[in-house]
Amino acid sequence: MIVGIGTDICDVRRVQASLQRHGERFARKVLSAAEFSQWQARSARWPERGVRYLATRFSAKEAFSKAIGLGMRMPMTWRSCEIANLPSGAPVIILHGALKGWFEARAYTAHISVTDESDYAASFCVVEARQVLANA
Repeated sequence: MIVGIGTDICDVRRVQASLQRHGERFARKVLSAAEFSQWQARSARWPERGVRYLATRFSAKEAFSKAIGLGMRMPMTWRSCEIANLPSGAPVIILHGALKGWFEARAYTAHISVTDESDYAASFCVVEARQVLANA
């Protein structure tokens, strides 16, 4: 059963402006430790690719926060929600800390899709409640 749907679109130019204003501090606020390492590697190879990576993660976390109905309120925090990729490249959500416990206690599962084009990053998230079968 679907319990929430969230979507977000992010202007990559605004993320670039935030990086110029606040530097690495902005990325550290939004990204988990693993994401931050990935962002640094991408930024070192191709700075524009690093900005788009940060924008897609920002967008995906916003979409997820809307789908679970919390917005950016505890236990939802930027760093407790990580957007990783499977070997196939498909994005997945990995949760940490209190958010992970909150999410698992509700038997939720999440599906995330992210995309970016030169000026925009967009994400779509669906959160479902897993059905628990009663013993017969």
